[in-house]
Amino acid sequence: MTSIAQIGVVGLAVMGSSIARNFARRGYTVAVYNRSFAKTEDFISNYGDQGNFIPAETIQDFVAALERPRRALIMVQAGAATDAVIEQLADAMDDGDIIIDGGNALYTDTIRREAAMRERGLHFVGAGISGGEEGALNGPSIMPGGPAESYASLGPILESISAKVDGVPCCTHIGPDGAGHFVKMVHNGIEYADMQVIGEAYHLLRYAAGMTPSEIAEVFREWNTGDLDSYLVGITAEVLSQVDAETGKPLIDVIVDSAGQKGTGRWTVKSALDLGIPTTGIGEAVFARALSGARTQRAATVDILPSGKLEEFTGDRTQFIEDVRRALYASKLVAYAQGFDQIQAGSKEHNWDIDPRDLATIWRDGCIIRAKFLNRIVDAYNTNSEVESLLLDPYFKGELEQLIDSWRRVVIVATAAGLPVPVFTSSLSYYDSLRASRLPAALIQGQRDFFGAHTYERIDRPGSFHTLWNGDRSEIEV
Repeated sequence: MTSIAQIGVVGLAVMGSSIARNFARRGYTVAVYNRSFAKTEDFISNYGDQGNFIPAETIQDFVAALERPRRALIMVQAGAATDAVIEQLADAMDDGDIIIDGGNALYTDTIRREAAMRERGLHFVGAGISGGEEGALNGPSIMPGGPAESYASLGPILESISAKVDGVPCCTHIGPDGAGHFVKMVHNGIEYADMQVIGEAYHLLRYAAGMTPSEIAEVFREWNTGDLDSYLVGITAEVLSQVDAETGKPLIDVIVDSAGQKGTGRWTVKSALDLGIPTTGIGEAVFARALSGARTQRAATVDILPSGKLEEFTGDRTQFIEDVRRALYASKLVAYAQGFDQIQAGSKEHNWDIDPRDLATIWRDGCIIRAKFLNRIVDAYNTNSEVESLLLDPYFKGELEQLIDSWRRVVIVATAAGLPVPVFTSSLSYYDSLRASRLPAALIQGQRDFFGAHTYERIDRPGSFHTLWNGDRSEIEV
């Protein structure tokens, strides 16, 4: 077989077939392979007229169809299936060839795989790809890690199929080994928080303000023209305006209120715990999905557990809608700030040297969390790349001054009405913890020293100290 394909795609499910078509539409010849050759034949039958494809029946044929250095993009289920395909490709490839994993792999797996392939003389690139089916087909946000030298060959191809903002590709080299998949993991964690706070805003407008789904859809459409301009806010309006063809009810009312998850949110929270980064908004969003899935437990407690005295909202609805908008904006800012904190901590832990400006730049289009204010995040890091928190950036600090009172009012209304808003609430507590001059952690340190002699520091002089709690309670320096 003549080696003429510039890129190859292994795995022709929704994402794989979409990205293969994207490559072809950009003028590349694309080798395609699927474990089931029937699926490859179906792909060629359905999309073969959209560009130049080379269908391969075996991995050996697939590899033989690729020009050197060979570039093979894996789009299969994360885990054992990915490892199996990597081994098959590696056995058929030569020194300097490039294997790209475009799935949602756990970044520690990517670190392991990159080291193993490096030992065999191959380049391994873990590339986060965001944007779903539409993004894969028309222009995703791409977050490739792996060896920098591999990006010289691979980068121009990936940049050409990515989304563009003002001509700038939403794709750049993130860092070594697992950096790309780590960043994609945190991206998805931010996505969890973003979706949850949007859900909480809808819930408040529906059950506190008494609005219909169609009315709320119009509110979200209006919000999508201002500071909250984003992909997720835009599609929320579409979901809320959809009417179920069978029942005539709003579709939102016939969808079971149990949200699924594929694991990236949990990975983000686990990683944050290991790094000691308080991603409270992301954590609450993950727990909210888990709680929504506890359907048996929820059914057993509905109208059984006492609610206490609840207060219906009786205020000005127009003002409340604006308050919810501001609370949503503030909570979204916290989620992004926490996510960027985690990325910087992970970068430091693994010596990846990730530039946060790159992430804000490539997330402006193509990905699920694309939002208008990402341009402001780019500006914030351009102003001060060492800023302790995005919330301290002068622009965002000024925004929060306009948002905070509404944020507090919304949490009070939700609490009084018995409506759960875990991310609104935890994000406000996080914000107040950051700005507090003293936290109850001083008492916790006293308790730890009492039962475990863990020592404490003093505010008035350096050193570590321990009180002889079971003796004369004098203090000693340790």
